[in-house]
Amino acid sequence: MEKEDIHHVEKTSIDVYEEKVRKPTTAEEMFPNIDKKKLLKKMDMNIIPILSLLYLLSFLDRGNVGNANIEGLSVDLGLTGPQYNMCLTVFFFTYSAFEVPSNMILKKLRPSIWLPLIMVAWGIVMTLMGLVKNYHGLLICRIFLGVTEAGLYPGVGYYLTLWYCRSEIQFRQAMFFSAASIAGAFSGLLAFGIGKMKGVAGLHGWQWIFILEGIATVVVAFIAFFFVHDFPETARFLTEEEREFVVWRLKYDGNDNSAGGELVAQNDSRDWKYVWAAFTDIQVYVHLLLYFGVVVPLYGISLFLPTIVNNLGYTSSTAQLMTIPIYVIAAIASVTQAWFSDRYGKRSPFILVNLLFMLFGYLLAFNLSHKKPTAVYVGCYFIALGLYPALPAIVSWMSNNVAGTYKRAVAMAIQIGIGNLSGAIASNIYRAEDKPEFKLGHGMEIMFVCIGIVSLIVLNFGYHVVNKRKQAKIESGECEHLTSAELSEMGDRSPYFRYRH
Repeated sequence: MEKEDIHHVEKTSIDVYEEKVRKPTTAEEMFPNIDKKKLLKKMDMNIIPILSLLYLLSFLDRGNVGNANIEGLSVDLGLTGPQYNMCLTVFFFTYSAFEVPSNMILKKLRPSIWLPLIMVAWGIVMTLMGLVKNYHGLLICRIFLGVTEAGLYPGVGYYLTLWYCRSEIQFRQAMFFSAASIAGAFSGLLAFGIGKMKGVAGLHGWQWIFILEGIATVVVAFIAFFFVHDFPETARFLTEEEREFVVWRLKYDGNDNSAGGELVAQNDSRDWKYVWAAFTDIQVYVHLLLYFGVVVPLYGISLFLPTIVNNLGYTSSTAQLMTIPIYVIAAIASVTQAWFSDRYGKRSPFILVNLLFMLFGYLLAFNLSHKKPTAVYVGCYFIALGLYPALPAIVSWMSNNVAGTYKRAVAMAIQIGIGNLSGAIASNIYRAEDKPEFKLGHGMEIMFVCIGIVSLIVLNFGYHVVNKRKQAKIESGECEHLTSAELSEMGDRSPYFRYRH
């Protein structure tokens, strides 16, 4: 049954309410028998664990090439420095190109089919990557890995907004995204263990890294077909009243009734004009610049951290193990910050602190790498403490400020899709000829962090100005003639929608 048809099956309490004159109210007043905390916990237990597992494997599979490289990948395939970097780079071209189409497909297909399906595809590609014999084979596999992995992160990021309100989304995004930092820790640990399989069946250790992690991905994908839920309207683990409660909250999330305005439902239309609205919304592109400020360092760390630590003078095995505590601390910081951010309803102050942590870490690495190599390792902790909490915060911040589900789906895919093109930059700034100090790489990361700081300031100023203008229009009575349908169609441009800082 199609998602939009669910509402026409029978008249629910939501439909009855909408037939009456609307007055400002809350979901708790509409559904007094629902315990919101218990319901959120039930949703978390049924939604977050499987999504986190999917993303853990996704990030593990795209970043394990860095671990494989210090286990002899480049040597055994005869790769030059530029060839290795090109294999990293091509992934991001296809990864970025297919993110917007994937989110549009997700909107038409059921998540329980689309997400596991693309996971099976990239697991097969990852397994085959362990059988490549030369540069061209690795290059082709990385191209197809980008195609098949493209839909997961933007898809899940958008999917969560179909279940949780704006004030709850970052904590769930962080729990989901913390799988990336855990993947980093697992990557080093697994690579350390699997690397010992060198010679088994006549294969190199790096080949077993790809093969075993690829097979694990396919197995989990088949399990996911049964554990990924579609939409609140059809969720089997919710009662009928709980489903109505969740749908009602999401429908009116983002309203500002402080001026006595009526409740306005969010627009769920799939009209192409909302695709155009996403592509022409200036806030999407400023958020994109902010995303650049974090995602370039993200891929710099995920692809090159083992190499950076290895070049501090440690053996490959030791370097693999030394990356683990960095990622563990990052995961803890990510979830902790998200809880406080949702609790106080603030995004930008936390993101600013994240960016300053990253800036300090890269300045340590840039200025002291030739004097005190261990300063680079210390700097990596500061970078991770800023980086991993920042990414879910940035994605949540934009999803909070784009209304209309179709527009939000496309806007998030633009942010994440084009933003991930910057991974192509990160793939080429840590060059073999720059080791062990990697001045170019650290310097470029500093530049992108500064771009992120400027973008954050611009967004905050812009949101403050627009919110004041909306309030002035409401107080002057300019909006009284607007109907509920017109306000719904306006999305985040509605005078009653408030942009969050």
